[in-house]
Amino acid sequence: MQRVVVVGASLAGLSAGRALRAQGFAGELVLVGDEPHRPYDRPPLSKAFLAGRVDVADLALEDEDDDLDARWLLGLRATSLDAGTRTLTLSDGSELRADGIVVATGARARTLPDAAGAAGAAGVADATGLAGVHTLRSLDDALALRQELLPGRRLVVVGAGFIGAETASTARSLGLAVTVVEAMPTPLSGPLGVEMGSVVAQLHTDHGVTLVCGTGVRRLTGTGRVDGVELADGRLLPADVVLVGIGAVPNIEWLQGSGLELGDGVLCDAGGLTNRPGIVAVGDCAAWLEGASGRRRRVEHWTEALERPQVAVASLLSGSSTGASTRPPYFWSDQYDACIQFAGSAQGSEAVTIEIGDPAERSFLATYRTEGELVAVLGVNQVRQFSRWRRQLPGIPAPQRPVVTHPQLSSPSQERP
Repeated sequence: MQRVVVVGASLAGLSAGRALRAQGFAGELVLVGDEPHRPYDRPPLSKAFLAGRVDVADLALEDEDDDLDARWLLGLRATSLDAGTRTLTLSDGSELRADGIVVATGARARTLPDAAGAAGAAGVADATGLAGVHTLRSLDDALALRQELLPGRRLVVVGAGFIGAETASTARSLGLAVTVVEAMPTPLSGPLGVEMGSVVAQLHTDHGVTLVCGTGVRRLTGTGRVDGVELADGRLLPADVVLVGIGAVPNIEWLQGSGLELGDGVLCDAGGLTNRPGIVAVGDCAAWLEGASGRRRRVEHWTEALERPQVAVASLLSGSSTGASTRPPYFWSDQYDACIQFAGSAQGSEAVTIEIGDPAERSFLATYRTEGELVAVLGVNQVRQFSRWRRQLPGIPAPQRPVVTHPQLSSPSQERP
């Protein structure tokens, strides 16, 4: 290969560029990013950055060891792809032809009108024209929201997923009155299951956050600026600021008609290869085949964006699928004074057991089992024990020293595999 173009310049794109050089690619490397910023770390956006404890420079993912010898095209979007000729068209009208392409265009935050059904919000008004309404996905999103989080203001968070929960935690630490609205009866029941989702959700009430579950949003109120959130059950919550945290949509519209197979993301095999030669996909936009379930699934976790590009690049350079890592999915979340870690999958688990600690004390380790086999581990303020139990999950290789780009952005005890 003479030229490889990586479309997307966040963690997955940067990881792909690093993997290309590490695996011996010596040709021209081009990275295209729709944001004007160099690659930055996203997890701190809802935590340390939003709280003002770190600044933009602290988020940088590149360091002195990065020598990609790459051409960076920032502030440009890919608008179309001809997969047959591997020709990209960019937002400035220019074209790029490549021998290999890595699609890493990520995902964008859902807005209320995008998810009227999924969020349990029927007939939600378009909130685009109201000041004070935010999503949190990018650095610019975080900069805009950070200016709004002033002590004494009333913040309503729509969606009790990890972005919403972390933002609620940060806002409480800054002195805001916070209400979290979740359409599901139990927050985090998807990733953690109903029982443990309920336990973790109690962190909100421990810290004075009002948690409203089992109802969606009908509309946002206000003239010029938001002043309230009307719920589907008729209640009206006063609000000075609103954060909409109801999931993400993969950025794949530009690939319509390209020849790539699309679904909930770019459909790939277990090694990241798409249905067209010379093209792989990684990160939040990529739906990889899972051997255990036989389904293709997008995994929106930091560790997947760091590790899977190594597998995809090996497949790209060899021309055949090398197979995916056997490491179970892993994610972490820092909320209030709790470090929450989870590995594996809670879907379909039959039994949840508290192995260590006490949920009432907000320090415990729980295991999930199916037919007696360990399938997932949840730790809350149990970093050492979590690491030990995580190694017992099927498919976990011998522990290796983690590759940590910026450990100062995590909790002092936070593990990043």
